[in-house]
Order: sequence, then structure tokens, then C-alpha cells
Amino acid sequence: MKIKLLLSFLVFFMAVTTASASFPVKRATTSVESTTTVSTNDSDVEAMTSPAVMVKRADKMLIALLLWLFLGGFAAHRWYLGSPIGWNILFILTLGGLGVWWIIDGIDIITEKYPGL
Repeated sequence: MKIKLLLSFLVFFMAVTTASASFPVKRATTSVESTTTVSTNDSDVEAMTSPAVMVKRADKMLIALLLWLFLGGFAAHRWYLGSPIGWNILFILTLGGLGVWWIIDGIDIITEKYPGL
């Protein structure tokens, strides 16, 4: 029974970590909004913006800090800030590195040094 459970978890973990985009995505960010240029031909260029990216840096930091404080054990702040899926799952399984990674993430969020802010 333990082997079946372990193999099931292993298959699930491999499926989640290998699922990614099969094409490169280029992102250009500015201080206020994110604009991505998509060209279908050399002469056709259109700009696309996402309203979800319009969140200000201070608002994003506040949301990440609240997620870290209340749902930090489930890596909610890491999912919100776009950390890699495998590391997020490892964070959950090790209980935030026995609390060490959780505290380091909190310090990085407060000092605005966490990747994704």
C-alpha cells in the first residue's frame, strides 16, 4: 500500500512539474503596466495589455504579505508571486522548510527582494 501511494505521488509530481508552455514567452514590464508586442507579420504589430498586471507594486506587496501571514503554510504567497511549481510543492511538503523558508520569504517580501514583486 505504501509503495502504491508513493508511486502515485511520484507520478502526480512528475506530471505537475513537467507541464509547461511549449513555446517561449517574452514579457516586457514597465512601472505602471505590462505591454507585450505580438507581431503576426513584419508590418502588423499590435500591443496587448492585461488589467491583471495593473496592480501597483505596493498593493502586490501587501497582498503577498497577507497571504504569507495567513496562508503561508500552503505556500499561497509563493503561488501568488509566481514561484516554480516544484519548489512550491516542496515548500508545502516540508512545512516551509520547518519554518525557516517561511521566515526568509517573509523577510524577502517585507524588504521587497522576493522575485515576482
